[in-house]
Amino acid sequence: MCGFMSVCGTDLPLSVFKSSFHSIAHRGPDASKCVVLNDGIMGFHRLAIMGLSEKGMQPMEWNGNVCICNGEIYNYRFLAKEKLNLSLHTGSDCEVLLPLYCKYKTQMFDMLDGEFAMVCYIKESDEWIAARDSMGIRPMFYGFQKGNGRIAFASEAKALLPFCDVIHPFPIGTYYKDGEFHCYHDCSNITSIQANHNLETLCKGIRSRLESAVLKRLHSDAPIGFLLSGGLDSSLVCSIAAKHITQPIKTFAIGMDKDAIDLSYAREVADFIGSEHHEFLITKDDVLKVLPEVIYHLESYDITTIRASVGMYLLCKKISEEKDVKVLLSGEISDELFGYKYTDYAPSAKEFQKESEKRIRELYQYDVLRADRCIAAHAMEARVPFSDKELIAYIMRIDPELKRNHYGIGKYLLRHAFTDMDLPKHIRMREKAAFSDAVGHSLVDDIQAYANQYYDDATYEAKRKCYTHAQPFTKESLYYRELFESFFPNRSHWIKGFWMPNATWPNCDVNDPSARVLKNYGNSGQ
Repeated sequence: MCGFMSVCGTDLPLSVFKSSFHSIAHRGPDASKCVVLNDGIMGFHRLAIMGLSEKGMQPMEWNGNVCICNGEIYNYRFLAKEKLNLSLHTGSDCEVLLPLYCKYKTQMFDMLDGEFAMVCYIKESDEWIAARDSMGIRPMFYGFQKGNGRIAFASEAKALLPFCDVIHPFPIGTYYKDGEFHCYHDCSNITSIQANHNLETLCKGIRSRLESAVLKRLHSDAPIGFLLSGGLDSSLVCSIAAKHITQPIKTFAIGMDKDAIDLSYAREVADFIGSEHHEFLITKDDVLKVLPEVIYHLESYDITTIRASVGMYLLCKKISEEKDVKVLLSGEISDELFGYKYTDYAPSAKEFQKESEKRIRELYQYDVLRADRCIAAHAMEARVPFSDKELIAYIMRIDPELKRNHYGIGKYLLRHAFTDMDLPKHIRMREKAAFSDAVGHSLVDDIQAYANQYYDDATYEAKRKCYTHAQPFTKESLYYRELFESFFPNRSHWIKGFWMPNATWPNCDVNDPSARVLKNYGNSGQ
C-alpha cells in the first residue's frame, strides 16, 4: 500500500503539509516526495510493488498534468496498447492514468480493472479530479481546509485532522470533478438476474472468474505471500495460486497460544498445496497491549472489525519483521457475496439479495478497511481476489434463491465450484467461522473480561450515554469507543455504525456480532 495526500490551493504552509503527511508514512517507506503546484500540493509515500526503479515514483507528470495513485491497475498493459497506443517506460501500472484521462476523461474510471484511489491535477483546464475504486479496496478521505474551505484528500483520515474541520470517507465507485461527486459504477446495483439456473454451469462460471481474479493479482515485481486461515475462502485463494506458481507459495497463519482453531486446518491446507508455511502464536497480553495501536490504524470503533483486526494486525507485524514479503493476498469479501451464518435466516431470496447489496455498499467501512489498515500499517500491500469487478458482477446476478442455504451448508455454490482436487473435502466443506473466533475463542473472551473489569456498571451506563451516534451497548464496545475518541474525537460518523446481523430477521436480533451467539453456529470453525 502507498499513501498520499493532496490539498487544493497553496494557503497551507508546506511545513504543516509535511507534518500531517508524515502521519501516514507507514504506508510507503520506500520513498517520499512532495510537489508544490500552481494550485496545490501533492505528497506521495511509496511502497514499490510494480516498477521498482525510481522511474515508478509519484507524483507522476505527463504533459504538465500531475497524478498520485495508491492502486494496482491490472489491465494497464491492455489499456496502454489497445486504448492509447502508448509505449510504457516506467514499469509502473499507474503510468497509463494521465494519458487515459486526457483521452477519455471521466469515462476512464470504469475502464480500470483493479483497485485504486487517485487524485489528478489537469493543468490545461486547471481542475482537480479524484476517484476511488468501486469496492473501496484502496482508502481515501476528503476534507475541507480551515480558512479557505477548499478540498483536500488523503489515504487515511488522520493526515487531514490538523488542518480540516470536516472530514468524510470518499464515496466508493465515485469520482470528484468540478466540486461534485459522481457515481461511475455501483457494483451493488443489479438490474437483472441471470436466467440460467443450471447449478453446474453457474459454478463453472464462479470457478473460472475466481481463478482469473487470483491470477491477475499474482503479477508483482515485489515478493508475494498469502494469509491462510484454513477456512474456505483463503484456502481457495492459496490453492489456485499454488497451481500457477512454480515455486512453493509462502503462507502465513496465526492463533492464540491456548485454543487456536485455525492453525491445524491452515497447516493441513499448506501441506496439501505444498506451500512454505509459517505460523505464529499470540497471547492474551499481546492482544490487550495492541488494542490502542490497532484502533489508531483502523480509525474505527466497530466491534467485529477490531476483533478480527487484532489477529491480522499481529500476523502482519510478524511477517514484516521476519519475512521478505511486500504483497499479501487474502480471502475477504466472499461472505458478502455468498452469505454469512446469519443469512441462513433470510426470510426470502429478495431479502437475501437486498442484504448482500447492503453489505457490498458498506464493505469499505468493515472487512475491506481491516485488510487495508492491518497490512498497510506494516508497509505491505493487500490484494483481495474476491473483490474482482467481473467476479462480483457475475455472482450478484445469480438468482439469490440458489445462493440461500438449501444445501445443509452455507456458501454451497462456492464450495461446489471447486473439487477435492483443489482442497481436501472436509476443508472445502468446513463450516464458516469468523476469523476472530477461529484465531481462538479466548481472543474475544479475554478482551471482554478485561472490559468488564475496566468499568463498573454505573460508570458504564453513564459513559455510554454520552454518545448518541453508534451508542456503545456493551462494556467491550465502550472500551473501543473511548480509545477511538482519544485519537479521533467527535469523528464517529466515519463509520456508519456497528456491523451486526439483520435484527429484523428471525433469530438475528442478538447483542453481539459474532456468529457464536447464533442458534445455527453449531460446529462452525471446527
